[in-house]
Amino acid sequence: MQAQPPTVIMTQPVTVPVAQTSNWQTGICDCFSDCGVCICGTFCFICLACQVASDMNECCLCGASVAVRTLYRTRYGIPGSICHDYLAATCCSQCSLCQLKRDINRRRAMNAF
Repeated sequence: MQAQPPTVIMTQPVTVPVAQTSNWQTGICDCFSDCGVCICGTFCFICLACQVASDMNECCLCGASVAVRTLYRTRYGIPGSICHDYLAATCCSQCSLCQLKRDINRRRAMNAF
């Protein structure tokens, strides 16, 4: 009888893509880095909220919501929490919305949106 060679089982390692982390392109109070967005957020908050919602393919009524901010932050790997998003969107709604729109504009300019 001839001996059978042993069966060798090899398992290939599975590479799991790691979510990229990044930061906000501007701070929440960096209004002067894009005065047009700041002016729009100050004098026509609802128009800016609709622009953000449109950019995110969401309903116009959701533009300034905690959900949109959280969705955007998680999509781009920006550190934070829902609690922080809630506080930003509730206590500093204009600054929060302007930050979101500035970030969208900058990522769009870098072809990363």
